[in-house]
Amino acid sequence: MSGAALGVEIVLVFFLALFLLHRYGDFRRQQRMVLFGTLLAWYLCFLIVFILPLDVSTTIYRQCEKDQAAPSISPALSNHTPNTSATPTKRHCNKPWSFIPEGIMPVFWRVVYWTSQCLTWLLLPFMQSYARSGGFSITGKIKTALIENAIYYGTYLLIFGSLLIYVAVHPEWHLSWYELQTIGITAANTWGLFLLVLLLGYGLVEIPRSYWNASRHGHLLAKTYFKAAKLMTEKADAEENLEDVMEEVRKVSEAIKYNHPLRKCIDTILRKCPLEYQEKMGRNMDDYEDFDDKQNSYPTEKSLVKLHKQVIYAVQRHNRTRVQWQILLQQAIHLEDVAKNETSLTHQFVHSFPSSEPTGWFSRYVYTPTVEWYWECLLKRWFFRLLSVVLTLFSVAVVWSECTFFSTRPVLSLFAVFIQLAERDYNYLYIEMACFITIFFLCTCVYSTVFRIRVFNYYYLASHHQTDAYSLQFSGMLFCRLTPPLCLNFLGLIHMDSAISHQQKEQTAYTSIMGSMRVLSFIADGFYIYYPMLIVILCIATYFSLGTRCLNLLGFQQFMGDSELTSDLTDEGKELIRRERRKRQRMEDGESRRREWKERYESQRDDHAARNRSSHEMKETSYCDSVGAGSSRREGRYSRPAGRADRDRMELLQDAEPLDFSADSMVDEAPEAESGRHAGGRYLSMSSSRNRIFDDV
Repeated sequence: MSGAALGVEIVLVFFLALFLLHRYGDFRRQQRMVLFGTLLAWYLCFLIVFILPLDVSTTIYRQCEKDQAAPSISPALSNHTPNTSATPTKRHCNKPWSFIPEGIMPVFWRVVYWTSQCLTWLLLPFMQSYARSGGFSITGKIKTALIENAIYYGTYLLIFGSLLIYVAVHPEWHLSWYELQTIGITAANTWGLFLLVLLLGYGLVEIPRSYWNASRHGHLLAKTYFKAAKLMTEKADAEENLEDVMEEVRKVSEAIKYNHPLRKCIDTILRKCPLEYQEKMGRNMDDYEDFDDKQNSYPTEKSLVKLHKQVIYAVQRHNRTRVQWQILLQQAIHLEDVAKNETSLTHQFVHSFPSSEPTGWFSRYVYTPTVEWYWECLLKRWFFRLLSVVLTLFSVAVVWSECTFFSTRPVLSLFAVFIQLAERDYNYLYIEMACFITIFFLCTCVYSTVFRIRVFNYYYLASHHQTDAYSLQFSGMLFCRLTPPLCLNFLGLIHMDSAISHQQKEQTAYTSIMGSMRVLSFIADGFYIYYPMLIVILCIATYFSLGTRCLNLLGFQQFMGDSELTSDLTDEGKELIRRERRKRQRMEDGESRRREWKERYESQRDDHAARNRSSHEMKETSYCDSVGAGSSRREGRYSRPAGRADRDRMELLQDAEPLDFSADSMVDEAPEAESGRHAGGRYLSMSSSRNRIFDDV
């Protein structure tokens, strides 16, 4: 293949990152630099996850070639007896299908790693603070971003400086560029590993348990009600906060007129407000009133910067809670529909509110109501239970391997055992799939934990293009910080990192870029080996929900099935969902009535048009007959017509005063009106009568 697999995966991973960014971000509203930074961060992290298995298989092949090239001495030669059976035989090394030529991977990893580190430690935190800064100028935003990110830069410099002092106090070590580079990488990986173990210990227990609880429909519905009650409180608080901020903006906007030097700052703030508030503030404002320099009630630019930042935060929080509420409402209604359809005898899934969008071919021919019923009401729960058991076994294997990966004789790490067994048979496809699945599972446990444990829902990845710029940049920054140490920890689990396993084996290109940890022995022999063992304590604490119980004691309501507070919030959330369901039902009924009236109106209009055409044709025929009758009947045209239609025609032709049809026609045409009412309404007969009059003219 000669690097073809590497090129194909690079292209596919780019489209994967682009697809996910399109799902969570908004290409039309968000800034181009925010989208580009997030896309680049996600792309580089996904590259590490997808390309590292190829690096492992290529390294195993090179280790095989190295073992073949090494000279071997037969034990039979020591006894000077020819014993060909005792001579070790060398097996032929099969080249992997995804073999990468030498020299490509070191350059590739160097570009990927250092670009991701520049993003996570320099650019993304700066862009994150810059996007939320309340400054009105580029200089002001840059200054605010530097001040807010001082803690991040200070933490990194503190770790780097401590390691630098440790190396400097040893006289036998001479600081070179390579050693400084190693210290920087070690500092970043140490920070990432410290957070990685904390997040991984929670995810290894919570993810299998979440799938098991998803199979318990009653538990899942009660938890959704609980989340609805909490979210409604937060949503109401966000709306109240937005109202207060908008009121402050209105006062400031009314105080500062069009010719004030700070008016441009007010216009910038107004553009960040929702459209309905912009329209309200734009009414009844006399911008032509001059301001008085002697007044002291005008706000300063510093206070406007603070107000601008409050507006940005209030609008983002309001939009986020609104989107969260809509998503949670859809989930609750769907779960209630599942509970109702479980007792259905027809085995067809019926939705309370069918989607107004046209169904595609998949829903029409594959995912039919019958198939949906069997999946939602029968098969889904067993699938989740089976998946939960598989993930539990995977979590146990990870915990065991994290505690025993430093032991090479005997090999206790389960992942190292699996990789070494596949290495004997040169099953490179199995090696790559096992590496990818393991890394993907570790990433899922870590990253899902980040967005499960949210401080006041400050960061939230919402689908359907509803994720704000701050959350997108935070996710990219966190991925870049956690993915390199996670992959390095994985290489230690499979004994591909000689700094931890202490084996003289061929190193992966990824490990060579990370540098030799021998420069910092207390990190390689101490922290990297014994700190991951804390994952056992974290898993036990998560299993018994110690963190949830502590948060409940501190006043942060968490879902506990046997708690009185939980039951109260669950009942409140159930009532909220019931209220929203009634509201949506009224909207659906009103929409159906409007559609029915529209169809009835269109049918009546068609009948009306057809009746007018037939009446017009009949009157043209009668008019032609009257013209061809001859002069014998011409003298009778001044006589009083017997019919009302003829009388109306004569009066109009003689320029007589127009008659009042509003009263007489309703009395004289009572029989016609009665018949017209049966045809399509009482007003139809009146309008058709008037049309007949003007058609005669």
